[in-house]
Amino acid sequence: MRIYNTLTRTKEEFVPIEKGKVKMYACGITVSGEAHIGHGFQALIYDIVRKYLEKKGYAVTYARNYTDVDDKIIARSRETGIPADKYAEMTIEKIDAVMREMDIDDPTVWLKATENIANIQDFISALIEKGHAYATPCGDVYFDVASFRGYGCLSNRTVEDMLDGVRIENGEEKRNPADFALWKAAKEGEISWHSPWGDGRPGWHIECSAMNRAAFGDQIDIHGGGRDLIFPHHENEIAQTESLTGKRFVKYWTHNGLIKVNGQKMSKSLGNSLLLEDLLKKYTNEAIKFALLSTSYRNDINITDNLFPDAEKHLSEFYRTIAAVEEKFGKGEKGNPEIDERFDRCMDDDFNTALAISDLFGLFKKVAAKLAAGDNSCADDVMQIRKTYSLLGLFKKGAADYLKEVEEKRVKEDIPADVMALAEKRWQAKKEKNWAVADELRKKLDEMGYAVKDAKDGYSVNRK
Repeated sequence: MRIYNTLTRTKEEFVPIEKGKVKMYACGITVSGEAHIGHGFQALIYDIVRKYLEKKGYAVTYARNYTDVDDKIIARSRETGIPADKYAEMTIEKIDAVMREMDIDDPTVWLKATENIANIQDFISALIEKGHAYATPCGDVYFDVASFRGYGCLSNRTVEDMLDGVRIENGEEKRNPADFALWKAAKEGEISWHSPWGDGRPGWHIECSAMNRAAFGDQIDIHGGGRDLIFPHHENEIAQTESLTGKRFVKYWTHNGLIKVNGQKMSKSLGNSLLLEDLLKKYTNEAIKFALLSTSYRNDINITDNLFPDAEKHLSEFYRTIAAVEEKFGKGEKGNPEIDERFDRCMDDDFNTALAISDLFGLFKKVAAKLAAGDNSCADDVMQIRKTYSLLGLFKKGAADYLKEVEEKRVKEDIPADVMALAEKRWQAKKEKNWAVADELRKKLDEMGYAVKDAKDGYSVNRK
């Protein structure tokens, strides 16, 4: 198995530090807002990497973090009037819920900055003792970039390049413009903790180094994150950790590509952020995964208007074929090892999900041909496709259930929000046995051109 290593800019044979075991860390979400498609993509990729390594027989310990204190969270706290710690907790709950709706598993270990303050302070104190960091009179602590000779190795930049356009802001007491904050002195009204340098909070970069070391020790096998984290975040992690330990921090640095929307970088300032919660109202989680995994994880993904609808269309066609096979020949018994072997060859090449996804079109073409010819081996093919591709989060549902879910989402998407609101109000009236109101609302919906069909566990709304 070969993995592209950002540090060496080559694909390297994967050999873990400790035989049979993998220590893996991926930078998680700064919880200043809800999860968008970029967060979902990164979480999906490293969930798959973990699962594939486990399939290969490795015992994987996978850690992810939540940055639950930083400038953006404090700003949102001020805007909403909710204390920063409570705001972070609420946002984490929402993110956890939407990731579960995406069917993305939890890591082995969850890490939070606010639960590692002591580890962070110990790490900073050790860096100061070794001469790699310094405290200022106002209570900030900075990392001394000039003290680490390897700075720039990951991003392939020189310190001079990094300093282009960088200025020391008013109130900062850095020795050099490139130095970065390990500890930030508290401003009035901000969340803070006591420290040897005064009340304050951690800088962004130090938390991952400290939490990594607390969870795994001095070295890990794989460190992942979005490509936008290479500099400065991951560059600074290397500087901090290797300055403290004197050892190579990470053996394989991996970075996923970024999300673009119709060719533009996705950002709040452009107003083109796609929230996972909104996408999941329109499309199945499998369709979203199919769309994202159809591109190599290292490449950027351009989300056009057709990306998710096309993925839903292809998956629905595959599920219809599965339904036809299982109806005629059952679930299959032996499977087809060739399908699994081909999948592994794709994944062994730097987790090439794009190639594995493209293989599905040929596989289902063969399955359809076998079905038409009355060859019952197509049931074994479908059985194997289900088993193998479940690692990517695909074909995990019953065919009828999946197709029903697609139709329900399509109907809801086609029906205006005010119509759905009336239908929901009518349903609540029925549950309260307010029959007169329920009948009147049904009549109103009928006049608007919509029919309501009740079932034991809910209702559906359709255009007449």
